[in-house]
Amino acid sequence: MFPKEFLWGGAIAANQAEGAYLEGGKGLSIADVLPVGAQRIGKVSLALEKDTHYPSHDAIDFYHRFEEDIDLLAELGIKCFRTSIAWSRIFPKGDELIPNEAGLLFYDRLFNKLKEKGIEPVVTLSHFETPLHLVTEYGGWLNRKLIDCFDRYTKVVFDRYKNQVKYWLTFNEINHAHTIPFLAAAIDVTAITNEREKLQSIYQASHNMLVASAKAVLNGKAVNPANQIGCMLSLSPIYPATCNPADVFESYQLRRRSLFYSDVQLRGEYPKYFDRIIKENQLALVIEPADLAILSRGTCDYLGFSFYRSSLHEAGMKILGNTGGLLGKKNPYLEETEWGWPIDPLALRYVCNELTDRYQKPLFIVENGVGVRDEFNEQRQIIDKERMRYLNDHVAAMAEAIKDGSDILGYTWWGPIDIVSAGTGEMEKRYGFIHVDKLNDGSGSLSRTKKASFNYYRQIIQTNGLNRDFSVFVNNES
Repeated sequence: MFPKEFLWGGAIAANQAEGAYLEGGKGLSIADVLPVGAQRIGKVSLALEKDTHYPSHDAIDFYHRFEEDIDLLAELGIKCFRTSIAWSRIFPKGDELIPNEAGLLFYDRLFNKLKEKGIEPVVTLSHFETPLHLVTEYGGWLNRKLIDCFDRYTKVVFDRYKNQVKYWLTFNEINHAHTIPFLAAAIDVTAITNEREKLQSIYQASHNMLVASAKAVLNGKAVNPANQIGCMLSLSPIYPATCNPADVFESYQLRRRSLFYSDVQLRGEYPKYFDRIIKENQLALVIEPADLAILSRGTCDYLGFSFYRSSLHEAGMKILGNTGGLLGKKNPYLEETEWGWPIDPLALRYVCNELTDRYQKPLFIVENGVGVRDEFNEQRQIIDKERMRYLNDHVAAMAEAIKDGSDILGYTWWGPIDIVSAGTGEMEKRYGFIHVDKLNDGSGSLSRTKKASFNYYRQIIQTNGLNRDFSVFVNNES
């Protein structure tokens, strides 16, 4: 069923877990100025506001508690752990010439601890954590200056961690440049009312990030040719709302808007359909002569992607999205979570097949999970049946995709320990197998408690996906 070396794991992001947002010489990142999460952004603020609670500033204090947390994850039995390097820990402003040694030492300790426990690090270079100074000084990824800054940063971390990290990802959910551009591309388009101008900004920033991604691949391979460097997109599938051909074709075009990014990062060139997008929207992108050669040489080894839900699209409807993917019409055939996210495990099999057919490259499911509320019973246990059912159904769908012929490297549940929600800024929208005692207002002891799903996921890992029966854990017999 699952390959012998399959990488069962868990995933977090630095800005949602570490806290210590100015400790050890760290500078502010774009995530540090969001008090309420990506879904609730109105006008973007580029400065901290007084008397405002910023959940990411403390998060779950992973910065100070990572050793005990990794001990718990080792007990869980995970084979890999995806996290990000906070760019502003290494270059606090982003444009310095000399890196911050304290930040480098922190990740030395983190990766060494993972290796000590036999856990393979999977490291995202940029997970919605662009240094804030690069936005206020240069305008974010609209400015080619950031290509040089990112190039310097990636050279430093590839060289520093060449003996500790094998699996890398360049930009987290790069295709979210369209739906949450401030986090994904460090640009503020909220004041732009002209759609052509907005699209111009998004695609120019995207081009600059794509070049930076390709240069990062070249940097990583130069340091260690064995490095496996992937791209990362949000790729929950889009269904047409009806069999109306207009619904079908517009859904296809919308899907292609996301796959544009993986087309470039995996194939090394702009797809032909992009010519029409440029022409019809009168885009005037600044593309330097060397850029196309860099894109061609710096292709990614695998496609990492997040999957949470499917969406339902009707022609002509307003296109919206959040950290879970695109938002569409309500699907009457699917149940939803409390936060309105459809639960659609078959869609995971669907997208794995779609991506395999398109690219014939290895896939890595680096985010999948469900946010629910946890409740303690009288025995101070959390019997999280909803989470276990979701895990079972999606692992089953992944197994079917492997039978279909998909080459899947691994699966990292988002997130194995409760962290701050990137979408809503909440703590009480919980994903973890490990409960963290912290509430939305920042109160709590930060104590860690294993949920029933902890033992269930451990069983799945120990049996390499063969035993997915969770009835014993629901019946409090674990």
